[in-house]
Amino acid sequence: MKFEGEGTLLRIYVAEKDMHHGKPLFQAIVESARNAGLAGATVLRGVLGFGASSLIHAPAKDKNMPEDMPVVVEIADRVDKVKAFLPALDQMVKEGLITMEKVSVIAYRGRGL
Repeated sequence: MKFEGEGTLLRIYVAEKDMHHGKPLFQAIVESARNAGLAGATVLRGVLGFGASSLIHAPAKDKNMPEDMPVVVEIADRVDKVKAFLPALDQMVKEGLITMEKVSVIAYRGRGL
């Protein structure tokens, strides 16, 4: 797929513990984006953060407690493809923040698989 020029970057901010149909929400988003034919997605794990609830998401002090760190999923593609993905995303994300911004794609290259 050739993808250069104007594109869109979609960012989805959720909590690491958020689930969707028995799997981590961030994983479900990435799998759905791939199934929708989007150009790519990356998951970034934050070290500290808070959102609409003002609850601080930080590393667990008790080693037996699961961590609930902030997670950001970034998806880049053409604006029409990203907008077509938004209804599916709306069904998956019950809490969090979703942003979209214009980006200039300089290069998009694969390994030729």
